Amino acid sequence: MSLIKDRFIYAGATVLMLAAGLAARAWAAYLPDFVALHAGDALWAAMIYGGFRVLGAHKRLEWAVACSIGFCFAIEISQLYQADWILAVRETRLGGLVLGRGFLFVDLIRYVVGILLAYAADRWVRSRLARL
Repeated sequence: MSLIKDRFIYAGATVLMLAAGLAARAWAAYLPDFVALHAGDALWAAMIYGGFRVLGAHKRLEWAVACSIGFCFAIEISQLYQADWILAVRETRLGGLVLGRGFLFVDLIRYVVGILLAYAADRWVRSRLARL
């Protein structure tokens, strides 16, 4: 596939993961408890993986895994910083979605799982496309 085509495909997948993550949060009451509790963070991290694939479609998949984990961990660890100005940003809808609201160790696990699932799906799809 061409680099431009790859980027469009990854961008589309990223938008789908964004929509799925928002839906998981919005309709959490209708989902099984385990899914409602974990899916939003895992899908957010998978979306970050997709974003790094858009930026680095020409790079190895493992590059996107490493960048995604680093980015997600940095955002989560930044939640330990509690200055008034960043708390005000986090209180906005967009700020809360991007920066989160409070540090939770379990979120780090959710992020790794989401990224590894996105990576595995990416490898699987790419291997199937290579056979065509």
